Amino acid sequence: MEALDLLLNRRSQPRLKAPAPEGDVLENIFQAALRAPDHAALTPWRFIVCEGQGLVKLGSVFEQSAIENDKSAKEIERAPQLPMRAPMVIVAITTYKEHEKVPRVEQVASTACAVMAMLMAAQAQGFNGIWRTGAYAHCELVRKALSLNEEDEIAGFLYLGTPAIDTPPVIRPDSTPFFTYWR
Repeated sequence: MEALDLLLNRRSQPRLKAPAPEGDVLENIFQAALRAPDHAALTPWRFIVCEGQGLVKLGSVFEQSAIENDKSAKEIERAPQLPMRAPMVIVAITTYKEHEKVPRVEQVASTACAVMAMLMAAQAQGFNGIWRTGAYAHCELVRKALSLNEEDEIAGFLYLGTPAIDTPPVIRPDSTPFFTYWR
């Protein structure tokens, strides 16, 4: 797939099925993440790859979070099924490192770039996914279950797999309202 075509036509796909990326394809996805912009080469990220029983474990953590946060019975029932929406979920974590020239916001942005790179690498190789956050990305119980340090932050959950349906074409918005020129 041509790079510009990929960039201009990428679209998240929430309907995913097996198989998930594996082998060299998965390693390409990992390597794409490691090429994200990274001021001072801090590598301010780590990733937890959940598949198989790992998805069940993540679902159990979500369920416990829903219970402890007094969610509705419907939300509690749904929580353990959330990771099952794809054959693989990669938890992206910003591992903040104090640095005089690289503020926290820049390290979070670097992690976000790594997630986008993984999503693009997956799509370039015939897979797709969707980047999700929500309450579980900000829950202290989930943070503890994933062994996060106090300064760490969940950037999101990257669901990856094979598209279960055709991804609708991208409708390109007018770029004019988003860009201003200083000339």
